[in-house]
Amino acid sequence: MKKILTCLLLISILTACFVVGLFALSVVKDDKEFNEVATEVTKNIDDKTDDTQKDSSTKKDDTKSEPTVAPQQENTDDAVSFQPHAVKSTKPSKYMKMTQINVNGKTLSNNKKYRAKQEISFEQGSEYTAANGIVTFRGNNFRDNPVWGTADFAENKLKSDWTYQTGKLTSQGKTWTGSGWTGQPLVVKWPRATKQVMNMHSWAKEDDSLVEVIYACLDGHIYFLDMKTGRQTRDTLDIGYTFKGAGALDPRGYPIMYVGSGYNSSKGKSRVFVISLIDGNVLYTFGDSDPFSLRGSLSFFDSSALVDAETDTLIYPGENGILYLIHLGTNYDEAQGTLSINPDRIVKWHYQGLRTGTSKYWLGMEDSAVIYKGYLYIQDNGGHFMCLDLNTLQLVWVQDCLDDSNGSPVMSIEDGKAYLYASTSFHLGWRSSSTAPIPIWKIDAETGEILWKTEYDCHSVSDLSGGVQSTIALGKNNLSDNLYVTVSRTGGLANGVLACLDKKTGKINWEHKAAYAWSSPICVYDQKGDGRVIYATSAGMMYLLDGKSGEVQDELHVSGSCIEASPVVYDDRLVIGTRGCQICGIKIL
Repeated sequence: MKKILTCLLLISILTACFVVGLFALSVVKDDKEFNEVATEVTKNIDDKTDDTQKDSSTKKDDTKSEPTVAPQQENTDDAVSFQPHAVKSTKPSKYMKMTQINVNGKTLSNNKKYRAKQEISFEQGSEYTAANGIVTFRGNNFRDNPVWGTADFAENKLKSDWTYQTGKLTSQGKTWTGSGWTGQPLVVKWPRATKQVMNMHSWAKEDDSLVEVIYACLDGHIYFLDMKTGRQTRDTLDIGYTFKGAGALDPRGYPIMYVGSGYNSSKGKSRVFVISLIDGNVLYTFGDSDPFSLRGSLSFFDSSALVDAETDTLIYPGENGILYLIHLGTNYDEAQGTLSINPDRIVKWHYQGLRTGTSKYWLGMEDSAVIYKGYLYIQDNGGHFMCLDLNTLQLVWVQDCLDDSNGSPVMSIEDGKAYLYASTSFHLGWRSSSTAPIPIWKIDAETGEILWKTEYDCHSVSDLSGGVQSTIALGKNNLSDNLYVTVSRTGGLANGVLACLDKKTGKINWEHKAAYAWSSPICVYDQKGDGRVIYATSAGMMYLLDGKSGEVQDELHVSGSCIEASPVVYDDRLVIGTRGCQICGIKIL
């Protein structure tokens, strides 16, 4: 009997332990499932509203792996307030008469039904490209960095190093010479494997230090040069259409160039070219005589494109008043040396303002767009500053920017907020027949509200406008409190200033007066993060200034002709083109 009781007791204990164990396993399982669900919800929220930890870690890794990159002021997405919306003063209905959307040749009857097939979203400018160089106008989707690497500034001097002769192109009674506005070159240090599939000269393929300059010029040619020596890296491409804008390279490192012509040619109407840099063949063109255009047969393209790598989408504004979003269908096989595109979804958006006209305030976009998250920011020829949702193609807000704007807006993340810096030009007769105020603005990127403005009175000349034709340079590192802007035809028809303004207040810290400039200023830093400002003028001069004080450290007579183009810098070398048919390589000492 005693043995039976003992056995029953043991069975009871084992049963209790088994029940407790099952409960514990259930709790662990439920807890694990809860954690997985919580993780997924957090991930979805992060994907939609933050993406910050991923961005920050990527940025740090890039800095460690690339020692030539200048130290940057940290601007992460952490706690960025970014929910674009209109306020009373920026409602699109105040300024816009209509917008329309066209998908694969069919104009939608109800714009509100449009949704992008894949969500378009861009991170901060430093995340735009993995390529080693400057691949679009002002470097990225924030338009804030036309400089790669650092310079020593041991002597604080500029030295002419080499020149390369370009040419001219005459079309419909107009002659285009050299490099004009905006005229920025592109520069890239290609991976060795990529160079092997390109039609580069043999010596260029074997030079692992080669940084290639790719320069589309007004004479209808695209030039390929060694940034160090000015030597040709491959044969020049004769496209036969004048190129005013910078063009763009594919941010994924694919050997593709996107470049739009700025005027008609004897070969036909102006258009956008998608060019293979494997063999120089034109893969695709678009934009010429587009029936969706509200500007008739005009089809000029001065803007520098952006590509959303994740969705394989080319985003290209046109002076014909159309924004193009093209799914490229890119197929690049580096091992086989093959490249093709197969555009299969072409989305177009256009608009018409309430004051849009044919003699002034005309349609069209000549500047280069800023994109952050799913929102595009651009100024136009008709005095509109627009924020557009790229995934619905609905205008979010519109601000009055007074005049035809040629300089591109620039975005900055400051203390958890997104801001835009912008200005405009002065077309003679639009607002005045003598002088007109030209504001430099700081704008809330969420609402379009103007936070401050600093004005200059400017003169103008027909077809050679005054005001701000350049793009603002934002200071970083020890210059992070400042912005730099060239204002043309102020203080006299031939005069201009480089102004250093306080980002928070718009107060003028200092000015440098010289001949007027359409060329955009750049900020270059040494390894400690101490910055200098370099800019070029219409008189062919280039100035090197201390970014803090404005003290002139050096000046260089680059050309006997006008400089309109904007420069780029790679480490201690600068490249810029002139209207005098020269591409100039300059050493920073």
